Formats: sequence, structure tokens, C-alpha cells
Amino acid sequence: MAQPQKNVYGTPLTPCCYDPMTGWLRDGFCKTDNRDQGVHTVCAQMTEEFLSYTRSRGNDLSTAHPPYFPGLKPGDRWCLCVSRWKEAFMEGVAPPVVMSATHMKSLRVATLTELAKFEVKEP
Repeated sequence: MAQPQKNVYGTPLTPCCYDPMTGWLRDGFCKTDNRDQGVHTVCAQMTEEFLSYTRSRGNDLSTAHPPYFPGLKPGDRWCLCVSRWKEAFMEGVAPPVVMSATHMKSLRVATLTELAKFEVKEP
């Protein structure tokens, strides 16, 4: 039996979002495998600022492409490519991060400190 994939804290990954259904495997988790060239491992909560930024960089996450991609709006959670999150971080427009749902592989690109600065504070 395969070991559960781990989050940035080294504990089992928690779900990112089921509506819209996210994840490289479209199972609600920011899991990854060796086919995930984009490394979709950061569970981020979309903001208008980030959606505008990523659109300007050639990746329009706001426009729906049915049936596979719903289009995102502020407040939606989505498994982002860690490299895009880091790029947005460097530009000052990084979206908030759900740490328990962010895969530990993200730490190969972004530090725990960088991610934690943008941690979503759950109620």
C-alpha cells in the first residue's frame, strides 16, 4: 500500500478543494506524480490580483474551458504550479496558501517561511 503524500509540515496532505475539483489528479488534493511536469502542489486561495497577474503572464485561470476547467474566481482554492506561486511571490502578488493542503514537494522551490507568510488563517 502506498504511503500517503505529505504536506509541508510532513503530515498527511489534507484536501485543497472539491468545488471546483482541483489537483493534478483531479481528486481535490495537491498530490503529484512523475507526470506532473508543472508540479501543481501549492493549495492557493485565488485573489483578483493574482488572477490578473497570471492572466498577464499567459495563464488565464479565470476563463472556463468546459468540461475540464471551470474557470476560477476570487476565493476559489486551486492547486497551483509551485513555480508560478514563487514567481508571483517575487512580484508581490502571491495568493494565500493553505499550508496543510500544500504538498511537501513545494519546498523544492519555495521555502516554508515564504509560504507561511501567506498562510490562510482558518476560522
